[in-house]
Amino acid sequence: MNIIVCVKQVLDPQIPPAKFVLDPEAKRVLPPEGIPPVINPYDAQAVELALRLKEKNGGKITVLTISSEATSLVLKHALSMGADEGIILCDNLFNNSDSFSVAHILTRAIQKVGSYDLILCGRQAADWDEGLVGSIMAEYLHIPLVTLAQSIDVAEKELKVKRAILDGYQVFLAPMPALVTVSNEVGQPRLPSGWGIIAAARKKVPVWTAIDIGADSSRIGAGAARRKLIKLFNPKRERKCEVVAGENPAEAAVKLAERLKQAGVI
Repeated sequence: MNIIVCVKQVLDPQIPPAKFVLDPEAKRVLPPEGIPPVINPYDAQAVELALRLKEKNGGKITVLTISSEATSLVLKHALSMGADEGIILCDNLFNNSDSFSVAHILTRAIQKVGSYDLILCGRQAADWDEGLVGSIMAEYLHIPLVTLAQSIDVAEKELKVKRAILDGYQVFLAPMPALVTVSNEVGQPRLPSGWGIIAAARKKVPVWTAIDIGADSSRIGAGAARRKLIKLFNPKRERKCEVVAGENPAEAAVKLAERLKQAGVI
């Protein structure tokens, strides 16, 4: 089976708080010096699930990523895990795209790739946590969608997807091709092997621009965004403590009740 996995580069979620710095004017997080970006953890689990399916059913895994540079450590990471091919989508026109624009870019790239049986995405990104792109892509491609998958089995041309819910799981049957978003219940993704790292470093990765994939310029970039970021800031948390005392517990209780009433709590 032919599987396409969409991955995203994010800031390392394990960044020490002291290294997390915002630029309020540019409304963005400044990349910390000396700490490289990483593959979105949910996307790494999507790659892991794709590899398990390939081991059982054979086929090919192609990884797509949108990058601001013509090289991508995230894509190389997926290749070193065992993915077969990778494609970087890089164009200044892609900058500041929202979820709908990102879905359009990935959809056009997938249509250029051609034949596929399954598209896998992480359930959400670890930076903005919106969790929209996979669902929007399925709508654009007019294919079935199952979210929050913890496992997938394949029989004939049908997927059996176990979907995580709060108090257990659901099982869905979906015809292929389909799109599935992957949850952390899949388990820990495998570490790249030494040979995998070497093979990934040697592999030539094509770079596609907006023209290459036939992206609609009116649907990508900041101008097409359906939301506007008003402010980006670190919240300030302040704690205030007031001691209410009395000659005895009964008097302290009365004073406390009066103070709570003044504060509008009761």
